[in-house]
Amino acid sequence: MPPRLVELPTIDFVGLPIISARLPTIVSLLAARPAYDRFSYIITPNADHFVRLQRDRARLITLYQSAGCLLLDSRVVAGLGRLLNLETPTVVTGSDLTLELFEQVIGRNEAVTVVGTTVAAVDALKSRFQLTRVAHHCPAFGFERSERLIDECAEFVEAHPARFVFLACGAPRQEILAHRILARQVATGIGLCIGAAIDQIGGYEKRAPRFIRANGLEWAWRIVKEPKRLGLRYLDDLKIIKLLVVEKRKYGVWFKS
Repeated sequence: MPPRLVELPTIDFVGLPIISARLPTIVSLLAARPAYDRFSYIITPNADHFVRLQRDRARLITLYQSAGCLLLDSRVVAGLGRLLNLETPTVVTGSDLTLELFEQVIGRNEAVTVVGTTVAAVDALKSRFQLTRVAHHCPAFGFERSERLIDECAEFVEAHPARFVFLACGAPRQEILAHRILARQVATGIGLCIGAAIDQIGGYEKRAPRFIRANGLEWAWRIVKEPKRLGLRYLDDLKIIKLLVVEKRKYGVWFKS
């Protein structure tokens, strides 16, 4: 069994055991974990994750089953779940979790390891939080298709131990890498599969205003900013509605009395 990061109640949501707890509780438990404990990792599924998993479950399900913690990353998915009267986990996004760790837990002289994103984004992150010990590795595009390149990334993490290891490569690349690091049984610390969070909180990529995020409309903000890159992806993510309807049919009751 993979090492669990936190012992908290989970909700079976669209086939995954998602932890349901508020952000401060998650952060407190992660902060208390010894840095030398065996490597484990966090995945924050959003609509894209659920749709990809449904499309390629045989290849991807082990990545999620091996994670030490799953957190729901989508207010839209949560809202749709509640609309269908599904038991829905509390939302803890990768960006919010990452920001809280840097603001409340990680000291300016603490070792931090980042795999993915860009030099400019990491420089912006270091500048904002005055970080002095950031080890950064940016793998080649398509590294997840090369066993050698995946192992190079894993070796970098092993050679730069840190309490928090940020895997900012996008899904499913970062999850593939996290699973490989775990399987090698060398690294320590907590791996966080957080997509574009480093870009956002470092200020390199502007995030939606707080009131837009709170109302579950960050997806619309991002489409307006990058319609060519994200338009088709979010259109594909609408398949989450079908997955939630299938989930609802398991219970046989559509409306609460």
